[in-house]
Amino acid sequence: MDTIASNEFKILFTGPMGAGKTTAISAISDQAAVSTDVINTDLDQCEKELTTAALDYGQIALPDGSCVRLYGTPGQERFRFMWPILMKNAAGVIVLLNGEHQELEQHLEHFVQAFGEGRTLPMVVGVGRLPEDDHSRLERLAMKLEQRGIALPIFDADVRKHDDVLLLVDALLCLIEANDTGRMEA
Repeated sequence: MDTIASNEFKILFTGPMGAGKTTAISAISDQAAVSTDVINTDLDQCEKELTTAALDYGQIALPDGSCVRLYGTPGQERFRFMWPILMKNAAGVIVLLNGEHQELEQHLEHFVQAFGEGRTLPMVVGVGRLPEDDHSRLERLAMKLEQRGIALPIFDADVRKHDDVLLLVDALLCLIEANDTGRMEA
């Protein structure tokens, strides 16, 4: 596994603009998250005042002394050049999506493919802004991936809630650990 140090894990949060990457990192970081927000000039894509231009950063200290470093990618295509830079030494990826967006399935395919389809790095998907108790969108997303031979954990996640975001991180850390155990046994 490519990590920063033996007791540190670098996790990427990615997804389209407005999916909640900055909010998610801020919700779980042990320290004030660092953000490179600039004025959003692409209001057609997402109606929000600011957008990430380079990265977001936060970290979590785990009880065993390990550190999880959290990096958020910019969601706009014009900042895509940052994605491979941020992927360097990453242990896994969390794809965040806006469940209300009309291009939800296209966003899923685009970001899952751009970050290796879970084959290069362990990956989980978090979908926010879903109608309460309606998980049909999650089922559609899972079926869409299954048609391409991809099996990824997909969660309903409110990125404003610490426990929801922590669930995504925990699930990803489990995949990372399982992946490492599989490599050691091979």
